[in-house]
Amino acid sequence: MATFQYIAKDAEGNETRGTVEAGDRNEAIATVRSQGLLPTAIGEVRKAAAPAAEPAKKPGRKQKAAPAPGGKGGKKKGLNMEIKIKLPKFLRGKIKTKVLTQFTRQLATLVNAGLPLMRGIDVLKRQMKDEQMLEALNGISETIAAGGTFSEALTQYPKIFDHLYVNMVKAGEAGGVLEVVLGRLAEFAEKSEKIKNKVKGAMIYPIVVLIAAVGITAFLLVTVIPKFKSVFADMMGDQGLPAVTQFVIDASEYVQHNGLVVLAAVAAIVVAKKMIGKTEKGAYFFDQLSLRMPVTGTLVQRTAVSRLTRTLGTLLSSGVPILQSLVIVRDTSGNRVVSKAVQSIHDAVKEGEGMTQPLSQCWVFPPMVVSMVEVGEETGALADMLTRIADTYDDEVDNAVAGMTAAIEPALIIVLAVIVGTIVVAMFLPMIKIISSVSGG
Repeated sequence: MATFQYIAKDAEGNETRGTVEAGDRNEAIATVRSQGLLPTAIGEVRKAAAPAAEPAKKPGRKQKAAPAPGGKGGKKKGLNMEIKIKLPKFLRGKIKTKVLTQFTRQLATLVNAGLPLMRGIDVLKRQMKDEQMLEALNGISETIAAGGTFSEALTQYPKIFDHLYVNMVKAGEAGGVLEVVLGRLAEFAEKSEKIKNKVKGAMIYPIVVLIAAVGITAFLLVTVIPKFKSVFADMMGDQGLPAVTQFVIDASEYVQHNGLVVLAAVAAIVVAKKMIGKTEKGAYFFDQLSLRMPVTGTLVQRTAVSRLTRTLGTLLSSGVPILQSLVIVRDTSGNRVVSKAVQSIHDAVKEGEGMTQPLSQCWVFPPMVVSMVEVGEETGALADMLTRIADTYDDEVDNAVAGMTAAIEPALIIVLAVIVGTIVVAMFLPMIKIISSVSGG
């Protein structure tokens, strides 16, 4: 028999804490519920290991005191010490999504195989290479060993485990299905990372081509064009240059004399965008603009719908109440237009209405999504229907990424060809004029 510490609520909603003796976690949950309580968190109380007993002193023999480190009679270990510099917590960034996904998947496998939670965490600690994650696992183990729950331990590391992660684990603990919730979390993270990597991969080629176009253009304007200018001045004298040539030479002179001004203007635009984006109205404007962009807007919209429906479906299927699920989805949507729509849905559900009406009033959600949500509400299979919507839009995101990549590649090549071709033609027109005048003379 083991001792389990629990946090539960009675029929009036008052919180109570206590301990029960049970053979396993499920039996402990059943015992708490038999008392008319609803457990919200429960965990096994681990007893601290007893310190090793000191060896008995032999009578009549003097014991030598241990030498102090670095003192007389002891070896100096100053040169052998490993120095590690750790950044303060507020300076550390978020860990890689791959590390968190791998940890969640492995922990779900261990718990599902029947291993106790603490034992599973100890196994993962031994093979964890990420120092920040290892530090978090050590802290989580200490909290659970002291009688806290897994979800309570996760809240101490908000940069690693977000609001969505903590609430799903909490729901899994309350329902006694932690291994199922961990599996869903791992699946959710893997699919989200897959979509993100596809979008990033699709943007690598256009960015490389744009950087190449800017670099080549800058090199021609700063290095090549000035040499042609001096040649034209010597050979043509007072004769006028073609309009295209004069335009390219003027652009070259402007870049040479005002290059720092151009860079400063670009930097000012970037900084101004970031400053405006930090305000509520500015952030809403940029989020709305990203959804309405001609080429990428459709991709952003489908990604937002897929993320929202998958998150909400995962939360509901894990046992999180719908109002709490909507709050989590609102805070983790990543787009203020979508967050505003989710808040409208939350207010409608709180008043006893359905999700369909406020969902249909937001232009972000297509009619197909509204219809499927309505069917899910009527049949009582909303979580399953939301997951199907997410799967459908994941496929559409894949198609949109492939289509966008196929359209952007030739477009960028054409733009680069036009820029370089214009400069080449502009330089050759005066030369043709010079050759024609020489041959005519």
